[in-house]
This record gives sequence, C-alpha cells and structure tokens, in this order.
Amino acid sequence: MSSSALFTPLGIANGRITLSHRVIMAPMTRNRGVPLSDALDNRVWLPDHVVALYYGQRASPGGLLITEGIPPSLEASGMPGVPGLFHAAQVDGWRKTVHAVHAKGGFIYAQLWHAGRATIPQMTGCPVVSASATAWETDETFPFRTPDTKEKIKYKDFPPVAMTEAQIAATTLDFVKAARAALDIGFDGVEINGGNGNLLDQFLHSNINTRTDSYGGSPQARCKFPLALISAVAAEVGPSNVGVRLEPTGLYNGTFGQQRVETWSFLCEQLAANYQGDSKISYVHFIEPRLDRVEANKEVFNNSWSLAEVSNEPFRDILSKAGIPCFSCGGWSAESAAAAAAEKRWDGVVFAKWFTSNPDLPEVLRLGRPLQAYDRSRFYGSWDGIREKGYVDYPTWEEAESKKEQSVEAKAGVESIVKDVIV
Repeated sequence: MSSSALFTPLGIANGRITLSHRVIMAPMTRNRGVPLSDALDNRVWLPDHVVALYYGQRASPGGLLITEGIPPSLEASGMPGVPGLFHAAQVDGWRKTVHAVHAKGGFIYAQLWHAGRATIPQMTGCPVVSASATAWETDETFPFRTPDTKEKIKYKDFPPVAMTEAQIAATTLDFVKAARAALDIGFDGVEINGGNGNLLDQFLHSNINTRTDSYGGSPQARCKFPLALISAVAAEVGPSNVGVRLEPTGLYNGTFGQQRVETWSFLCEQLAANYQGDSKISYVHFIEPRLDRVEANKEVFNNSWSLAEVSNEPFRDILSKAGIPCFSCGGWSAESAAAAAAEKRWDGVVFAKWFTSNPDLPEVLRLGRPLQAYDRSRFYGSWDGIREKGYVDYPTWEEAESKKEQSVEAKAGVESIVKDVIV
C-alpha cells in the first residue's frame, strides 16, 4: 500500500504545513483528564503527562493529529474528564502534549468544541444554552451519572435557553481566546467543531434553531453564527491556522433539520468565497454519512435531503474548486481509505477507533500489516480508575511482534531446561 495516494505529501495551512502522508487522527473524546480539585462538584479538567503520552504515541513524522474536542469555557463543557482551555492550570498539560507530538515530527491541531444543549447544568454549573429553547424530544440521558446523587439525568428535563446576542458575542470571544491560547502554547492550528450535534451544528438545524431574528428562519440566517465565529477566530490567529469540521448528513443529538443541501451548500460557498488566495483556511473536515442512522430516520432525513445520493461530495467540490483541502472521517478501512484518497478525491482520510488501538496506524497501513483490535468499553474513560488501560497501553506493531518473539524464545528456553532435567 506504500504507493497509495494516502502516502503522498499534502499541503494544508495554505501551504505553511506539508504533511508527509494523509492518514489523520480524528478528534476523539477519551475522558482521561484529571480533576482540578478533589471536590465532588469539580468541573475543571486538566491534561497531564498521560494525555501527552497518548498523543505522542500516535504522532508520526509529517502526520496530523486533531485533539479531542476542547471546551473553550465552562459553559461549553459536555462531559467530565474532558480537558478544556479556559483555565491557567490547563496550559501546562497541553504544552506537554504539543511537545510530545512535535518531538516525533508530527503536527497537532486543537479542536474547539461547545456542547450547546448536549450537556446538563449539573455538569457545568451553568444554564444550558442553544440556538433556541428547544428541548430534547426523547428520553435520552446524559451519559455519565451525577457525582453526588449518582443519577442519570434526562436532557429534556433541563431544556436550553435561547442564546441572546450578548451570549453569542461572549461565546465567540471564548473561542477567540482559546484559539489564541492554543497557538501560543504551540499547537499548529485549531479546528472549529461545527458538527456532531454540538452548538454550531444546532444553529444550522431548523428543528433546533427556531429563531425569528437574523440568526434563524432561512439557510443563510442559520449560517450566520457559525460563519461569524469562524471569521472572528481567523481574524485573531490567521485563516491558515483554522480548520473547520462539518456534518451535513448528521442525525446525532437530535439534529433533524430541513433544507440540509441548501444550508451546507451556502455555508461552503461562503467559506470558499471568504477565504481565497493567501487567506485560505487550512482545511474542511467532513464527517461521513452514518447510513444506519439515515435508515433509522428515513422519513425525516429524506424530507430534508434533495439530492439523489447521500454524500458529502457536493459540498467538498465547492471547497475543492477554491483550493481548500477537504478531509473525510468515518468508517474507513485500510482498503477503502486508499480508494477514498485515490478515486473519491478526498485530500485526507481521518481515522478514529483504529487509532485508539494502533498508535502506529500510518505505518501499519503503509506496510499492509494487520490491525490490532480495540476495546470499545475503554473509549470513554477509565471506569475502573485505571486511566492508562485502553489508552496508552496499546503496543506498536513492532513492539507486539518483539513481545511475541521474546515469549517464543522464553518458552523454548523453558522446554530445553525441562528436557535436560528429564534426561
């Protein structure tokens, strides 16, 4: 597979960075941060040497890693154990992380993430906010029990408040400050999460965003806040230091809006028009359609989708014509990833779960080696208190083979001794 398009150079950051290959690590929530305090009501989480080790293990020369979603404020936090970038105590751990990746010749972007209505006040200590005061329609619960009462809280029991213009401005400033902090720490850029059913995605979906002011009511108006936030961050750190994640086909966290094609076409057209020439953004990162979710919500999705094929490619083509690199994340295998780069014309292929258990994934794919299985039960935190398990204890392929060889040699040595004793 070494001749695959996956293993050819790619320029991002408007040519400032040249990746040596196109196998990219996805942003993945792993819930391995450490608490700022031992208090039951602790709401601030820090990265440390274990988090730095995790990212450092997965770095490769000229490879790109994207961090887990980093909340730029307490209000933005969506889960416990997720390190933010809004408290002075969080800086040192992220700096160690950057150093660990750079020491191996890799690049790392900090993804900035606001959960919006996908959180609860027991988690943040703040009112839940979103585009509108649209409660969840299901009985879905927050995935973690409250630390004091050990309850499972239904999202719909704590509906969001509609963000005022002042709150929109304050949230934008939170992202700007976090982006500046990330670049000052040494991150190679930031990615703004506009997908995964989080705050910016909530503004883009008409079933959640029911506003009647300039932020809602049409595809163009629903794009206003995401575009303005991207613009503010780009003005602070430079467009070439900014990537954006989008999910036009998403159905996660109750994102069942109408006019998907019109909304994301306009959004991508604006990104292509606003960031040209020397002012291009670094890249746009698409999440592949989850066809199982599309099938499970067939009627509502089909009513929102006006194209014959469920695909991100029409949106990618808008951006590609403007020279903005586009990545694709979701469901890729070793075989299909090569085709994604060579035939489907994706500039980068983003892997999530396979990176958890294969820290040397680019090399494994390049040499056609077997993938090491992952432990899904360890994706989101250390439920038994052993943070390292299923996080930093996966060996590289070389380490695993060496261990096998040592085991074989040791077994042969024991058998030889036993044979001598018997004789």
